[in-house]
Amino acid sequence: MANIGKLTEDIINRSPFLRESLTEELINVSALARKIKPEIEEITNKEIKQGAIIMAIKRMSPGYYHRINLKIKNFMGTLGDFLVRSDLEDFTFENSETLILSQAELMKALNDDKDAFYTYCRGVNESTVITSTSVTNKLRQIFKNEKLKSHSADLASITIKLPIVNTEISGIYYYILKHLAWEGINIVEVVSTANEFTVVVKSDDIDSAFSVLMQLKKSGKSAATV
Repeated sequence: MANIGKLTEDIINRSPFLRESLTEELINVSALARKIKPEIEEITNKEIKQGAIIMAIKRMSPGYYHRINLKIKNFMGTLGDFLVRSDLEDFTFENSETLILSQAELMKALNDDKDAFYTYCRGVNESTVITSTSVTNKLRQIFKNEKLKSHSADLASITIKLPIVNTEISGIYYYILKHLAWEGINIVEVVSTANEFTVVVKSDDIDSAFSVLMQLKKSGKSAATV
C-alpha cells in the first residue's frame, strides 16, 4: 500500500509554487489537506482521514525550496545601489533589414548625450528600444521608415547592481518579480546584463516598486545577521 506521507509530498511537489508557499507558511494546511484528500483516496482506493494528511504535510521536510529561499534572502542583503530613471518611453518595432542600421544611427546620435537612457533588445520577430523622453523626437525621425508595433510612454526604471555571484544562484529574478507582483506592480519591461537587473514600470508605480526592493534588501541584511 502506498505511504500517505510519500503520496502527499509527491502531490505537493508537482507545484513548486505550492511547496514554496508552504515553506513561507502562506498556506492553510487544513484547507490543503481537504483539497488533496480525494486524489489520495483515489490512488489508495480507501478512505483516508484528513488528520493523517495534515500530519503528513506538517512532517514534510523544508527541502530544496527552503534552502534556496534562505540563500536568496541572504543574497538580497548584498544587493548594490539602486538607480532610478524617470521620463522613459518604450518602442517596439518589427524586425527588418534596415532596423539594425536605424539602431546604429540612433546610438551614434546619442554618443555625446551621457544623460540619456538607452537600451535595445532584439527578439526573433521584433525589437524593443527603451529611451529617455528627451530623445523621442530624434528616435522617431531615425526610425520613421520602420514598422512601429507598440509604444508606451510615462515610464520609469530601477536598475539594481547585482553581486557577481548572482549567476550562481537560481531563482533571484523570480524572487524579485514575485514580490513586485504581490504588490500589484505591473512590469512593462525587464532588462538584464551580467551584473545589472532593470525593471521598467509605469511612473505611477515607481515609488511602490522602489519600496518593495528596499524592503527585500533590508530583510536580506537582517536574515544574514541571524
